[in-house]
Amino acid sequence: MTASPSSSAQTAREALAVRLTHLRKDAGLTGKELSARCGWHPAKTTRIQKAAVLPSDADIRVWCTACGTEDQAEDLIATARAVESMYLEWRRLHKDGMRKVQEGWNTLHDRTRVCRVYVSNVPPGFFQTPGFATALMEQITAFQGTPNDITEAVAARIARSRFLYEGGHRYVVLMEESVLRFRTADSETMRGQLRHLLAVMPLASVSLGIIPFTAQRTVWPLEAFYVHDDTMAVVETLTAEIRVTQPREIADYAKAFASLQQMAVYGDDARALIHTAIDALG
Repeated sequence: MTASPSSSAQTAREALAVRLTHLRKDAGLTGKELSARCGWHPAKTTRIQKAAVLPSDADIRVWCTACGTEDQAEDLIATARAVESMYLEWRRLHKDGMRKVQEGWNTLHDRTRVCRVYVSNVPPGFFQTPGFATALMEQITAFQGTPNDITEAVAARIARSRFLYEGGHRYVVLMEESVLRFRTADSETMRGQLRHLLAVMPLASVSLGIIPFTAQRTVWPLEAFYVHDDTMAVVETLTAEIRVTQPREIADYAKAFASLQQMAVYGDDARALIHTAIDALG
């Protein structure tokens, strides 16, 4: 697993390493003795104990057997898999195409009551039109060199918009004005996307604020993030999806969101920015 820029993922890796180290010590084994029982080089034991590498399922089973704690193996494996899911590279997630990932997002949104969203590049998936989603996914697929299942992936993404209309969900969305201006798709598709934003703004489930270019910044533009019910923040970078679960970090994202809200405009002022962006398309 690539080293994560998220301290949540790193902290979880370190906690797992500490648990494994305690098992070794409780068994009265030195690092060299454990390595000999496991049949690998002592350097591997050192890397695992320093959280430099994430042990595989097989590594954990061998470790537990060496320590006489086979009964703890499955719990430790489940922990390791949870750690791994905190930082997932897009190429790995999309190795079979995008559809399954989009369906997974739908499952997450289904159980989320309140989702706070900040975007600085493109509208969130649940606001996207089929044409815009297609143009965006074509770019992503070409960049990543992953299998093309765009038609199915777009259908799964667009299905997410149903949560705007059912189930008592609430979406509090902040967009930088740049989202309205970037030519992510052709002019006709962009016009359709911007008009769609105007159409969803009156929904009871939606609060949409736009941060103008002219706003006095108190928080710099950030990468897109989604805060789900104050229990998890999902951050989207160029190469990976990061799932933040540490309460301190979630609180930081909530704090940033609150400051960004103060810079945004709403209602008629937000609609005016959208109309201006539509007019600029010619």
